[in-house]
Amino acid sequence: MSSHREAPEISKDPVADSTDLYAFVSPDKPDTVTIIANYVPLESPAGGPNFYEFGDDVLYEINIDNNGDGKAEIIYQFTFANQVTNANTFLYNTGPIQSLTDTNWNRRQTYSVTRVDMPGAKKQVLGKGLASPPCNIGPLSTPNYPALAGAAIQTLPGGGQVFAGQRAEGFFVDLGAIFDLGILRPFEAAHATFGLANTGLGAMAAGVNSTNGVNVHSIALQLPKSQVTKGGATPSDANSPSSVIGVWTSASRQKARVLKASNGTDVVSGPYVQVSRLGNPLVNEVVVPMSKKDYWNAQPPVNDKQFAAAVLNPELAQLLPVLYPNVFPNLAAYNKGAPKRDDLVAIFHTGLPSGVVSGFQNSMGTTQADMLRLNLAIPPKTSGASNLGLLGGDVAGYPNGRRLFDDVVTIALRAVAGATLPLVDKSFTADAAATAITDGLTTDGNDLTARGNESYLAAFPYLGVPHSGFAAGTS
Repeated sequence: MSSHREAPEISKDPVADSTDLYAFVSPDKPDTVTIIANYVPLESPAGGPNFYEFGDDVLYEINIDNNGDGKAEIIYQFTFANQVTNANTFLYNTGPIQSLTDTNWNRRQTYSVTRVDMPGAKKQVLGKGLASPPCNIGPLSTPNYPALAGAAIQTLPGGGQVFAGQRAEGFFVDLGAIFDLGILRPFEAAHATFGLANTGLGAMAAGVNSTNGVNVHSIALQLPKSQVTKGGATPSDANSPSSVIGVWTSASRQKARVLKASNGTDVVSGPYVQVSRLGNPLVNEVVVPMSKKDYWNAQPPVNDKQFAAAVLNPELAQLLPVLYPNVFPNLAAYNKGAPKRDDLVAIFHTGLPSGVVSGFQNSMGTTQADMLRLNLAIPPKTSGASNLGLLGGDVAGYPNGRRLFDDVVTIALRAVAGATLPLVDKSFTADAAATAITDGLTTDGNDLTARGNESYLAAFPYLGVPHSGFAAGTS
């Protein structure tokens, strides 16, 4: 959560598990768009001697739809390779790593980037043998980690930048409370508790950030807007569907794998098969039912209409009035009819068309496809931004793409609880609780730092310096 360990099979395959996806107009370079795809959930910084890395048998892709058909017109592909410089030591490094070519660094990764233009699958290799930085081990092994990470930012042909490596987790959520049968603030004391006594659910303190102090592996792209739009235009009309792009990330593995116990080297072959994907946060996590989660991961977004029933009548919306009697009376009454949550279909599957929210749209048409939809003609908000995005009156935030600081858990909880339903059903009045519900990690509005994670950066790749293994658990 937002997509950490969201399905049974992918939870066993962390290097292919897409955890978070971000897409936003770059605040310091507003003529560019930044896309960040995170993998390898909940990395412990002290995870040696075999520190975390990308899968060298996984095909990672960032997919861009720029005409609203739910299919990728532009694909950026990433593949990784490992090199061991000293096979006779168990150590990740044999001394301080002070550059990306330091001979003390024993196990290193490089990667290639290829752009594929559809239809026709025209391929252009943008870079190969690019260095991914080491993990942040500690003051002796990685004494100047920001310099190592900075050296790993690569310039792409035609403009733009790329980075692939470890970063501090930027997503924040109180997993422990949410998955303990939906303990939510500020009305946790009203929980039904299933008849249990002495649960301790009185007024609780602020939420506990379950991702505080952990790392992820990030693939980050910063590209001129003209490189991702249909026809190569730089969008300027926020009311035009052509200003909107849809983004998702996916990970694929080859079909066949043969285990070779004699030397520990496996053989993989055959075409690639998608095993993970991510567009909007939380959809496969808390909307798609358990029996369909792995299937959802294997499907392309263009097929997402088959999952519309779960979006139109989400299980969580049915559970909230049961878990919190008398807290959501209007939602409870609505649920007794034939729920038709077209507000959630717009947020997750089609984008919001013009006229739903005054002065805003991020729709490319009626094709149902789970993608982050970003209106490139809407400038970044460099001051007065709201962590509630569109719910907070900030049209530059989620569900208009997704920025690092957008509190997508609170936004999604409030939307499912009915806060966005009046946008499409004027007869419905949202419960007061629907605009108060939170997991307790931020306050509404301009609170962009109360998450317990390392600070975001002001420039690419924006996610903070990863937590060091030496300092793990000390903050």
